[in-house]
Amino acid sequence: MYYTMNKIIYLPFQNGSFLKKITLFLFFMSVTLHAQIDKVEPPFWYAGMQNPELQILFYGKDISQYQVTVSNGIKITNVKRTENPNYIFVSIDTKKVAASDFVFTFKNNNNNKETFTHKYSLKKRRENSAQRKSFDSSDMMYLLMPDRFANGNRNNDSENSIKEKYNRELPGGRHGGDIEGIIKNLDYIASLGATTIWTTPLNEDNDATYSYHTYGQSDVYKIDPRFGTNDDYVRLAAEMHKKDMKLVMDYVTNHWGIEHWMMKDLPTKEWINHFDTFTQTNHKRTVIHDINASEIDKKITIDGWFVSTMPDLNLKNPLTLKYLIQNAIWWIEYADLDGFRVDTYNYSDPKGIAKWTKSITDEYPNFNIVGEVWMQSQAQMAYWQKDSKIAEIQNYNSYLPSVMDFTLYEATSKVFNEDDGSWDKGMVKLYDNFTNDFLYPNINNMLIFVENHDTNRFNQTYENDIRKYKMAMTLMATVRGIPQLYYGSEIGMAGDKNKGDADIRKDFPGGWEGDKNNAFVKEGRTSGQNDYFNFTSKLFNWRKTKAAVHFGKMTHYIPENNIYVYFRYNTNETIMVLMNNSTESKTVNTNRFKENIKDFKTGKDVISELTFDVTNKITIEPKSVLILELK
Repeated sequence: MYYTMNKIIYLPFQNGSFLKKITLFLFFMSVTLHAQIDKVEPPFWYAGMQNPELQILFYGKDISQYQVTVSNGIKITNVKRTENPNYIFVSIDTKKVAASDFVFTFKNNNNNKETFTHKYSLKKRRENSAQRKSFDSSDMMYLLMPDRFANGNRNNDSENSIKEKYNRELPGGRHGGDIEGIIKNLDYIASLGATTIWTTPLNEDNDATYSYHTYGQSDVYKIDPRFGTNDDYVRLAAEMHKKDMKLVMDYVTNHWGIEHWMMKDLPTKEWINHFDTFTQTNHKRTVIHDINASEIDKKITIDGWFVSTMPDLNLKNPLTLKYLIQNAIWWIEYADLDGFRVDTYNYSDPKGIAKWTKSITDEYPNFNIVGEVWMQSQAQMAYWQKDSKIAEIQNYNSYLPSVMDFTLYEATSKVFNEDDGSWDKGMVKLYDNFTNDFLYPNINNMLIFVENHDTNRFNQTYENDIRKYKMAMTLMATVRGIPQLYYGSEIGMAGDKNKGDADIRKDFPGGWEGDKNNAFVKEGRTSGQNDYFNFTSKLFNWRKTKAAVHFGKMTHYIPENNIYVYFRYNTNETIMVLMNNSTESKTVNTNRFKENIKDFKTGKDVISELTFDVTNKITIEPKSVLILELK
């Protein structure tokens, strides 16, 4: 028999027939002729890991026919074979093994004379690797899509082994942005006050169309050659660390792409989730914690495919789960990463994704992981943060340190166009969002944003009204959590999601040779772009030094006349933020805020650098903000 596309095909023979004898002879000859290793994953590992058991996947034709031994006295703890003879999973104990090379020997069960070997390496970890510092609320995260940011190396625009070729004329095509383009523009990103970069996935995506976003990965141990090489990715992290910047990988636990190499020859049918016919997820993740939900709804939510080209990974299968855990840890060690953003976090099996997360944070106690949990209420999002009291009711813990604040995003997508500030409109939307902060176990470890690569562009929603942009960025820079800026917003880039995702993922001007507008440099930006850039840069560079904003407390006041006032403070400093969302100038009586103003007399505005008397009244212009450092 042979194995192909997850089906076992039997060759019928008549007992004692000449045909049977010839076919069996050819079968065993084929084993001898084709015995080889095509894939080893992880390709190497590291000595001194907290979890000493390493599961190594060996892939090659009929490799499960072989017995495996290993040199250097290393103990094999488990050998797992599946219904697919082309895979064998070998687990070894690395607890007492120093960084070194050793050899696996494969001996054919059917032909004792046939053997072959494979050298494997345990490498030395970086100093203090396990205690690496991750991103937190003292950081500002810059989100970019590598294919649309900057083309630093024209030589990798297309690649023979990859189906989709360079076509910048096609809005949804490959435009040639790459890792080299990011490296060449790190100073630009840093000049914005950004300390952390989150790139959308960089692993290989060999889909024939629309592969630029790289969420349908075809090899999770390999950087897509159109972005560069694995070494280039390591170099990106190293160059960022020289500038005291942090690199966050976008990791996908829920699905791969249909062109992933394993989809051609699955290790086991249980590697992915199956239905009798194609079944797409219903996207109703509320069923996971809904005590009234039906089992079929839960199954379709968790096991249904995201789209037909993205097979759903089965995290209930121990082999799949272990593979994903090790892949994530391998990238942390290999590329010296500083954090993960996890795509579609709560689409995966809840127990499986919790084990994945805990395995990583057990290995790296300070490592931050932020999950995409796109829910419609604070209670639903808080359920997914580590040590949630809400989830504890159902004996569940995701172990996920951070979640993305989608309810705040929803509020900011509407609030700045609501001029009247009535009962539930305008600034009240922001106030109400923060009144539910008590639900989160770690409110400061939230990723906050007004847009990302999946949403309408903020400047599109608000028709490039820079006053509203300044209000939104001020909010991001001064409330609790980790602010995230989407590339291009800082120069006024807009995009309409109704026209398709490509419109919200346009090329950054100046990232390609011949671009007439080079927004990476002051001289290349238009006056309007510089207005956006200068405000953003001044605001977030100021934030970098403000511990009261990073880790301080917050007191806010019920908005009146569509004016929202709140304070961020610690024992050393107090910052007063006034946000006027009305269309008229307003005068605010400061007596109401005496509990926070206390004995302070003046406040210096961070942006204008003007000084205001805070003992009586403050006048604030329409659709504007004041960020006052109290003295």
